[in-house]
Amino acid sequence: CRQALRSVPGPEVDFARAEREHQLYVGVLRGKLGLQVLELPADESLPDCVFVEDVAVVCEETALLTRPGAPSRRKEVEAMKRVLESLNLNIIEMVDENATLDGGDVLFTGREFFVGLSRRTNQRGAEILADTFKDYAVSTVPVHDSLHLKSFCSMAGPNLIAIGSSEAAQKALKTMQQMSDHRYDKLTVPDDAAANCIYLNIPSKGHVLLHRAPEEYPESAKVFEKLKDHMLIPIANTELEKVDGSLTCCSVFINKASEL
Repeated sequence: CRQALRSVPGPEVDFARAEREHQLYVGVLRGKLGLQVLELPADESLPDCVFVEDVAVVCEETALLTRPGAPSRRKEVEAMKRVLESLNLNIIEMVDENATLDGGDVLFTGREFFVGLSRRTNQRGAEILADTFKDYAVSTVPVHDSLHLKSFCSMAGPNLIAIGSSEAAQKALKTMQQMSDHRYDKLTVPDDAAANCIYLNIPSKGHVLLHRAPEEYPESAKVFEKLKDHMLIPIANTELEKVDGSLTCCSVFINKASEL
């Protein structure tokens, strides 16, 4: 609550509420959606360790362990490495000391990667990601006025990019459209933070979208409600947002049956 990194000073995190919100998040994934959830142990020496997305990028059978842009977060990789090894994934470690990469800057569309060049991710980090996932095109997108690329965008469907309305978000989307050979549909929401949502295609459930709750972002929630083909699940994230957390930050999705 006190030592997690934050880009701007703000109100204190209500720890009890943060715990409740996180338990609901895990409960939706495990209980409502039937996913197998592997929880990493909490580490009181690493105040940002709840944001597991930043330390690994997983695609198919390969996991790239990143080198987070904030030096205080680099030890977080060790716990992630252990759990990914237990899943028998092909693990690549980013050891180049000139490289930085946060998973929050990596948008995988299902056909290509966009990597935000931000305060936390640099060109060398993007190059190592491209070397790791050679089957996919990788394009870089400058990120201004936000912590990560996914601070204002994410996938909301198989071909659908959710994007915030700010000038910086719209500029980044234009860059992505120019870089890609593919035409994506877009879903523009009024609030940048609400554009970070979690899309899953689950065989027994179909299209599932976890999005920010109406009490947090009412106008953006109305936009998501237009997605009639999706199972829509609102999730509150009021407390972790105070320390730059978004919905995608707290999980890494792996398309693999675990024996654990």
